[in-house]
Amino acid sequence: MNRIRLLSDQVANQIAAGEVVERPASVVKELVENALDAGASRVTVEIQAGGRSLVRVTDDGSGMSRDDALLCLERHATSKIQRAEDLAAIATMGFRGEALPSIASVSRFTLTTRERDGGSPEGTQIVVVGGKIMEVKAAGSATGTSVEVRQIFFNLPARRKFLRSEETESAHIQHYLTLAALAYPEVAFTFSKDARLIWQWPAVNAGKDAASRINGLRERMRAIHGSEQKLLPVDFSVELAEPVEVDENDLAVSMLREQPKNTFRVWGLMGAPGVSRSTREDQNLFVNRRPVENRGLNFALIEGYHTALMKGRFPVCCLFLEINPAAVDVNIHPSKREVKFHQEMQVRRLVTQAVRQTLLKFHTTGNDGAPARGVEHSSELTRSVGVAAPAAAIAKAPEMPRTEELLQRSNLVAPASAGGVANKAPLWEARTPIEPARPVMPASSQLPIASLAVQPSATSVASQLSAGPVPLLNVPLRVVGVVGRLYVVLESDRGLVLLDQHAAHERILFEQMLNRLEGQGSAASQKLLLPETVELSVRDAQFLRGQLAELTRLGVGLSEFGERTFLLDALPPFVRASDPRRFVLELVDELKSAGEEVNSLRLGEHTIAKTVCRHAVKANDPLGGPELENLVNDLRHCAMPYTCPHGRPTLIEMNYRELEKKFGRSQ
Repeated sequence: MNRIRLLSDQVANQIAAGEVVERPASVVKELVENALDAGASRVTVEIQAGGRSLVRVTDDGSGMSRDDALLCLERHATSKIQRAEDLAAIATMGFRGEALPSIASVSRFTLTTRERDGGSPEGTQIVVVGGKIMEVKAAGSATGTSVEVRQIFFNLPARRKFLRSEETESAHIQHYLTLAALAYPEVAFTFSKDARLIWQWPAVNAGKDAASRINGLRERMRAIHGSEQKLLPVDFSVELAEPVEVDENDLAVSMLREQPKNTFRVWGLMGAPGVSRSTREDQNLFVNRRPVENRGLNFALIEGYHTALMKGRFPVCCLFLEINPAAVDVNIHPSKREVKFHQEMQVRRLVTQAVRQTLLKFHTTGNDGAPARGVEHSSELTRSVGVAAPAAAIAKAPEMPRTEELLQRSNLVAPASAGGVANKAPLWEARTPIEPARPVMPASSQLPIASLAVQPSATSVASQLSAGPVPLLNVPLRVVGVVGRLYVVLESDRGLVLLDQHAAHERILFEQMLNRLEGQGSAASQKLLLPETVELSVRDAQFLRGQLAELTRLGVGLSEFGERTFLLDALPPFVRASDPRRFVLELVDELKSAGEEVNSLRLGEHTIAKTVCRHAVKANDPLGGPELENLVNDLRHCAMPYTCPHGRPTLIEMNYRELEKKFGRSQ
């Protein structure tokens, strides 16, 4: 007797439904994706009992004829792809042709549809129960499609009992609809629960240019979340060259080369410095308008916010990645939640670069895209601190102790020299005025990217957006006093500002020391008295082997000592490693998290951060008015002035509206 036999179509559909239909939210996802692919401008979702009793999705899309409506209930019937080559460049939300037959096999299913341009005065209605077509008839219907799914898993009680409570299932449905609404602001969404209207989001007029799209996204986010957070516009694009060192027979590669352009673009909104969450719940990432989950992109966000977020905090963002469909695989997960990029590391580096450049631009340009604004100075030097004072005012100004004098007061010394003897002289001498710290991109963004040619955007989004926040340090600030010998009270034209003098001084010293480290070219190296051998795993050894030349330039003396063993015989003077193996392992982990790029800033910044924390102005260090003004002025010249190296805020603003609410002057 044969033990292997073919499954019936009904059983095969139920097995497929186990992959496609996990819960009522999966049904909503598949049906809404079909509506969006059909060009709908309005989507209405109705549920009852958390989707257990009813899920109804209605759209005004292109609709279907009678024959197409019958054919769409067959497995692997789709209008999205025709050839195997189409799988390498999927540009639609759905494509497998499994959703409708899988849903119909585990529910009481009704499909009502009418073509938009077919000219037929009547629609078609098909009733399916447990995968069996029970009725096909003509029916009156508006243009578009309405799918009604009742009693999901009625014929699979084992699956039905694993559904959660009505509130939980409803929350999953609302979460997906929120993502769909963010991805398509130009589509109106309506959601009803148990015959009660929950929300109704009208369509947003989002144009094709970057500024209009970002403004449309901001308006949709305001409709969804209500209160608006401080979000920065992101617009970053590059031209990706064709892949190198790949299989010539790779279908995706051949399709990439057929494309006249391979543009990678990141646009959307991201949190300003200080805007974060304790979870990743407010991280919304889209690839070609598809909401996705990708660990590499999550790491890229964290890397882009490096030193701008405290540990345990996560960025807030709604970012859209636009990439050639042939360069991304959306067919690696049954429910299409995860994607895989053909050039994973390049995409990750570019997302990091886009985030970092946006944070830097937030300080260096104002709301209108113009350079940071200064302050009008009278003939006598006022207490308003500007970015730059007129030459005449500076000539009349009395000498003020600047950051280098604060450094001397703190007895900060330079790192040890190559010979291992610490330099006792101050790192910045008072007789040599320091130059303002220039904005520095992290070396992970400065390193050349193989086969990439960066193309600046044609227009500046910042110059077209009127809703973006104005950087706090771009407005005039007047020193009022100090509270608790730590918090400097400042006044702006927007309200009250508090500055943490210790955190601000940490940021200033941190960036100045990084500038010095970067300007040295090759870092000094100090030989160890006793070299140590370190044995690594196969993957770590392979990664480290490719970075030995760069590590040597940075002062880390590592050389191969076997298949998986390395010899550590030198370290930079600013690094103290009591356990060489632990140091190497932590170094590998840190460099991997930075996108598999070795850079001197990442190697030394942890030690530098601890050093400047010890030597920065403390809570009880009294500073005079001129010193406070210079502290604020030096902070203006930092690349990332709004957080200390540990991610804590340096400035907190309370505008007049907040003050009036606290005093009961406004609601």
